[in-house]
Amino acid sequence: MRRTGFFSLLWLCLNVSYICAQADCVLGVGVTNDTVISNVFQLNEAQKQQLLNFGAEVKYRNGLLNTELRNIKERHPQSTVTELRNLAEKYKEVMDSMARVQTMLDKRMLALFNPKQYQLYQSLCKEASRSPFLVEPTVYSDSLYHKN
Repeated sequence: MRRTGFFSLLWLCLNVSYICAQADCVLGVGVTNDTVISNVFQLNEAQKQQLLNFGAEVKYRNGLLNTELRNIKERHPQSTVTELRNLAEKYKEVMDSMARVQTMLDKRMLALFNPKQYQLYQSLCKEASRSPFLVEPTVYSDSLYHKN
């Protein structure tokens, strides 16, 4: 059950390739249904709240970037090959910014994971032949964790 949800999450992110770098194992904060992430990683209440906050931040930032894309398209001259090339470069810069936003907020969320949640994330990334983001998981005082 948990793996099926995570692979659904990965499938969604792979189909939204403009957000996901090819080798990165994205969590999909703000893109993937919060319930999927919450269920797969068994998030506690504080983590669920942060997931909502980070998801809202992704949507807000991407909304601004989408507005910028519309403005670029509407205002940039498109009569010559050079102008179209410049338009493509500006478009790519904004798309790269969207990917950076996704990476930043995924890493923030992953940093809130406890060691077991983070190990699950790493394991699922390995199964999907993806590179996990490297973060230091949080050790919660109410968690039982033994390094073995």
